[in-house]
Amino acid sequence: MNTSYGPDITDLIDALPAVTETELRDLHGRLADSADAQQVLDVAYRTLDTPVGTLLLAATVNGLVRVAFETEGHDKVLQSLADRVSPRILNTPKRLDVAAREIDEYFGGARQHFDLPLDFRLTTGFRRQILAHLSDIGYGQTASYGSVAAAAGSPKAVRAVGTACANNPLPVVVPCHRVVRSDGSLGGYLGGLAAKQLLLTMEAA
Repeated sequence: MNTSYGPDITDLIDALPAVTETELRDLHGRLADSADAQQVLDVAYRTLDTPVGTLLLAATVNGLVRVAFETEGHDKVLQSLADRVSPRILNTPKRLDVAAREIDEYFGGARQHFDLPLDFRLTTGFRRQILAHLSDIGYGQTASYGSVAAAAGSPKAVRAVGTACANNPLPVVVPCHRVVRSDGSLGGYLGGLAAKQLLLTMEAA
């Protein structure tokens, strides 16, 4: 017995007009703008091509909350943001236009200091104190882990400084790349030593 009461669903799908990539991008943009306007978007993100690779930028309504290198795994970082900040996260470049412009200016040699609101919710306690002192290290300058520990009020907490830098949620913008060992060697870096050397060389030029 024929129990079909209408056209097959695949026929209906085939009959739909084709949607171009431009139309899909426009639709995504409208949805993102609507979510932002209705304050149902907690974390916006985008990517940005730079001399140290493609960076993932993410922001809350309070400011830039995350800058991530490709080596960290962008999908992994986004999942972490969804778990730690909010699952209401969307690729919304517009909220990050200013951040992207300032980072482009930095890599282009036209900016030595960032004027971005920052959201430090991903770090707490003494680590947060340490990160707050990093912007005091001037463009083109370096400081030892020990001197940063002293500036943060705990001269013996050299290892804690290293841990804070290694877990800096806002590399490049919060310049942990300017922290080096007391003998002048690079130490570690979240984005890899090649990226750290590039940043220091660029700033010293």
